[in-house]
Amino acid sequence: VQLQASGGGLVQAGGSLRLSCAASRSIFAISLMAWYRQAPGKQRELVASIASGGSTNYADSVKGRFTISRDNAKNTVSVQMNSLKPEDSAVYYCNIRALGGDYWGQGTQVTVSS
Repeated sequence: VQLQASGGGLVQAGGSLRLSCAASRSIFAISLMAWYRQAPGKQRELVASIASGGSTNYADSVKGRFTISRDNAKNTVSVQMNSLKPEDSAVYYCNIRALGGDYWGQGTQVTVSS
């Protein structure tokens, strides 16, 4: 299974971006879909996750600004990022955790200029 992430780019502080991630085929028994990010010199960190039942979890740094959503029928996960800050700049990775394994997208760059 391949995950294709899209939607990254360059935006000014205060702007918005929407990242989307689509699986190349249907994935059985997905338990969790999430977005992570990794800035240069830093460890990869969880940004937001959404469980199969719809419950969400956000990093404190993005609460109130980011919203994660999923489309179970299409095996897609998206994150709407508003009020972006320069410290949000990173490579963003989508992740799908399922019965058959743990899948990662290739990463999409988000750069927020001040």
